Amino acid sequence: MILNHLWGLYAHPKEEWHTIDERHESFRYSMSHILLIALVPSLMGYYSSVYLGWSIGTGNKIFLTPDSAMIISVAMYIALIAGVFALAYLAHWMAVTFGATPTYTQTLELAAYTATPIFMSAFAAVYPVLWFIVLAGIAAIAYSVYLLYTGVPILMHIPEDRGFIYASSVVTCGLVLLVIILAATAIMWTNGFGPIFST
Repeated sequence: MILNHLWGLYAHPKEEWHTIDERHESFRYSMSHILLIALVPSLMGYYSSVYLGWSIGTGNKIFLTPDSAMIISVAMYIALIAGVFALAYLAHWMAVTFGATPTYTQTLELAAYTATPIFMSAFAAVYPVLWFIVLAGIAAIAYSVYLLYTGVPILMHIPEDRGFIYASSVVTCGLVLLVIILAATAIMWTNGFGPIFST
């Protein structure tokens, strides 16, 4: 089953990382996991912006037109998938420096399962109030970072001290990728691809 590690990553993460390490899945399996999990923020973003409306402080709720929300959701889906693949590539590229020799599929597993809590936090969009979404996002990022730090020594087969530095490097790369995605979003929005609000 595609999501068979999902519960384990929340209930007993270290044991689940060992399970993932013992039965490394195929590239197609990891790809399927990413394609499915990335649907959550895209679909929730669409649904909440078109049907529920976003509340930012006081004032009326903000809604997007269905067409505008669809374009943004598809772009978000592509950006999330590309971000996970880019993070996996950077983790694979840096691994040799830390004495690890993983396959690309192993680093893709690391990136995919580490990103899962962030993607799943999009369920918070059922209550699209800014402060609630921010709190859910912060909690998800914190747990994703925890998963990364616990998963790196296990999946990469390196000592914990080197694993800590390696994981910190991956976190830095993730932050750089986030800034790139935000910058690309800002450029697109200022060039006519911004959201269209419904009246």
